[in-house]
Amino acid sequence: MARDPYIHKLDDAPDAPFPDPELCEHPEGLLAWGGDLDPQRLLRAYAMGIFPWYEPGSPILWWSPDPRLIFRPSQVHVSRSLRKTMRQMDWELTLDQDFMAVVQGCAAPRANERGTWITSSMQEAYATLHDLGHAHSVEVWSGTELVGGLYGVSLGHVFFAESKFHRKTNASKVALVSLMGMLKVCGFALMDCQVANPHLLRLGAQFIPRVEFRHAIIQGLKGAAPHPSMQPGSWQSYSSLLCDHGLCKT
Repeated sequence: MARDPYIHKLDDAPDAPFPDPELCEHPEGLLAWGGDLDPQRLLRAYAMGIFPWYEPGSPILWWSPDPRLIFRPSQVHVSRSLRKTMRQMDWELTLDQDFMAVVQGCAAPRANERGTWITSSMQEAYATLHDLGHAHSVEVWSGTELVGGLYGVSLGHVFFAESKFHRKTNASKVALVSLMGMLKVCGFALMDCQVANPHLLRLGAQFIPRVEFRHAIIQGLKGAAPHPSMQPGSWQSYSSLLCDHGLCKT
């Protein structure tokens, strides 16, 4: 009889070590449980290719799937219809202008879904990372109305996307594709997508082995950053970079 995979329990201390993801026994990449969302613990997790994802009422669950779904900024597939939308739209794109509004938009229940995994504790934790200059948001505005966006964590040459939302058709796609254009301009190696879905695959996301993903993070944290937007701090003044690939306008 096969035994159940061992799931490591984290110590309460924020500097308690994570287990080696390459020793993960769970088929979906559940590596550990417990601990808290202390910002230093979160940053260490991302630097190891680990992220938190859990339901309300559950202990914090830490994941490191194998394979990992990622985008390479130079390999995004933009359909003709989306390319046309981005050229003709009257939306404005910004960075870090209203981080919490984007997080709350992502946390709002989706159609045919109950509740959200982006709990109040998660929102507070990423707000702290934002204040520390590590978490960033892309906003899509129609006039003064926020119609879509996404947020995630940036470490070195790697962006770890957390969630996206839209209130108008294609708004989240515009946010994602525009961000990828900026990441390409700034020399980012890849963007982590965490969990696969058909929408991301159609846009060009691809699976890579976990060991390759973690090696990319290690390499991405080395050396001097070629653009100031890779350094911790607000990205708000770099909003024009969202359109350096020539598809959208601000």
